[in-house]
Amino acid sequence: MEKTLFILLLMFLMAASGVALAEPVDASPTILPEAARALIQQAGNADDDKVRLALLKEVQELPDLAPDFQSDLASMIDQVDQWINCDKLMYFYHRVWQDGDWDFGISEDSPLYPLTYLYRGRMLAWTAVEYSGIFFYPERCRQVFEKARRNFELAKRHFPGNRIAGMYLGEPIPPRKHYYPVPGAPKWAVYQREGIERLLDIVEWWIDNRQQEDGEFGGRWGDDCEMWGWWAPMMIGFECPKLARAQAFFSKSLMSQPHMEPGYTNIISDVEHSAEPSAYAILPMMYLDPEDPQWGAMALRLADLMENLWTGRNERGFLQFKSTFISGSEVDASPQRACDTNMHPRVMIPALLYWQRTGDERLTKLFSDWMDTWVDATARSDRGKPAGILPSALHWPDGHVGGVGENWWYPENYPYGKFYSWPGSLGVMSTTLLLTWHMTGDDKYLEPIFSMIRIHDEYLASPPKEEPKPGTKAWCAAQLGGIGGVLAKYRFLTGDTTYDEIIGKGAAPYVHFRLTGDREPMVEALRNNAEALRGNFEAYTSEPRYTDRMMKFNRFFMFPNMMFRRPITTLYYPDGGILYRMISGEPGSLTYFPTNAVRWLTNPRKIAALVTKSDKQHFEAEVFTFDDKPRDMGAEFYLLEPGNYELMIAVGDGTWDAYEPMMHQKFTVDSPRTRVSFVLPPRRLSTLKVYPK
Repeated sequence: MEKTLFILLLMFLMAASGVALAEPVDASPTILPEAARALIQQAGNADDDKVRLALLKEVQELPDLAPDFQSDLASMIDQVDQWINCDKLMYFYHRVWQDGDWDFGISEDSPLYPLTYLYRGRMLAWTAVEYSGIFFYPERCRQVFEKARRNFELAKRHFPGNRIAGMYLGEPIPPRKHYYPVPGAPKWAVYQREGIERLLDIVEWWIDNRQQEDGEFGGRWGDDCEMWGWWAPMMIGFECPKLARAQAFFSKSLMSQPHMEPGYTNIISDVEHSAEPSAYAILPMMYLDPEDPQWGAMALRLADLMENLWTGRNERGFLQFKSTFISGSEVDASPQRACDTNMHPRVMIPALLYWQRTGDERLTKLFSDWMDTWVDATARSDRGKPAGILPSALHWPDGHVGGVGENWWYPENYPYGKFYSWPGSLGVMSTTLLLTWHMTGDDKYLEPIFSMIRIHDEYLASPPKEEPKPGTKAWCAAQLGGIGGVLAKYRFLTGDTTYDEIIGKGAAPYVHFRLTGDREPMVEALRNNAEALRGNFEAYTSEPRYTDRMMKFNRFFMFPNMMFRRPITTLYYPDGGILYRMISGEPGSLTYFPTNAVRWLTNPRKIAALVTKSDKQHFEAEVFTFDDKPRDMGAEFYLLEPGNYELMIAVGDGTWDAYEPMMHQKFTVDSPRTRVSFVLPPRRLSTLKVYPK
């Protein structure tokens, strides 16, 4: 399979290198009724493919059409119908990947031929973006996108009113809705509200227009499962029944597929990809329906597979995964792939969350044994790895650092680039170690994190004068900035300010705000996100052909040698992370060791929320509702330890306002999920404070 894909990659790059597109022969010799020409022109200028299809079918009903034209018309109608109605949105990718183009079966001198430019441009552009391996070949990448752009230019030349072709050429389609400031609303609330509502419009479009009878969204199960990350700000941060129903339907449908019968895909692949279907079907439902035992049972099934199939004791006596390539029924035992990696926690995401919530003793032993392996490996200076540096891979069965490759930092366990090389998914394994410390109270699981911090501090205090050599301590230290997200979880859980300076360097805007109180970077991130979503609604809905790339349209323009040789620096990328963090209080990943403090029990429209403080005994947030009447709502708290608490709400300038009796409310926390109801006034900034009573 991998060899075939590699050959297809080369064939695609070779085929796509032919940038020039021949103009069709002048269609004037074709005798065509004026009514047909007018309808074809109208079809080409249409933004909606369904409208285009209907217009072409109108042409088909006209009398006196030449047989050759009728044949071309039938082919064009079939092609447009397939684009609209095919169950697999990327039905074209094998042929486009192999040939660098798509044959519509229409003669080049046909008046219909210019219609093919729009579709061929789309096929090329989305195929290139889906296969990230193409970016290892920047010159070929440029050629592919130049060919796509040339198609769009020809489409726009023939059909100047087609806004979709223009959108691919950098001409934005104006927004469908406008969100105007409301008196008294802070900037962060205005931009957050716009970002949430525009993102919700996109997600609801996909549910209404793409979800199929079997639960899929048209991008294959393995890609569709990744969509939920964009749903999280609305679906996990608020109560959104429509999204919850769609997710439940998808998750149940995916886990009932024959290839998921073991509880994990039976299609063997590397752990980054094979883990996605089970992890991203089960995990969202553990957020949405934590009381349903079926999701906990599925999480525990992963623990069964880990214990009985995927892991073993290495020659050093430590528990580790036997391979990077696994399925629900087998393990690839080939020496090159025989590596545990710092991406392997992805395999166990649901089980790790189940452990976090329940403290299951069996899982405590299983995960502690596994993390002991990585604590030991971090402390060693095996194969030239600096002591104190968490490795990216451990070989099976000898347990040494790295893989079969010559260098410890490049295990060579993956055939397409250096995907699992150091630092790789350092944050994933570091967060899992942090969770293990949280669950066991044993500080040894923090030592790999803190040892890397010490190495990073030494590097900053005395940076080398020359570029450090790969694999050295200085080389590692220079790449340790990404560990700040892990420390942020530790910081807000414990209140320990020791590492604030390290966390603050390069911190995400929300984390920066929590550390310093400075809102400007957060407001700027919200503004940029709102701007990214403000126009080009079609770019995130009807246009994407790969569901794991549903929000990637601006990427066509933001990097060099894509749609244009030079990137457009005024564009922004949608950022669902800034929305989710502000709303939930989560400083880092919602996937690994989630520390979200709250879920707002209300519809996500016409509201903005900013968690300003969250720990085991306190919670604070600002909330602004854009309603014109009081909002009955509530909150579900997750981090508060058992005890008696009081909720107080200040309105406007911070003075306590007895707008409703529930503004001062006592409640008891006796479970990991505690719900409190209250009423917020319309169009006024409310500050919620929870503290022990």
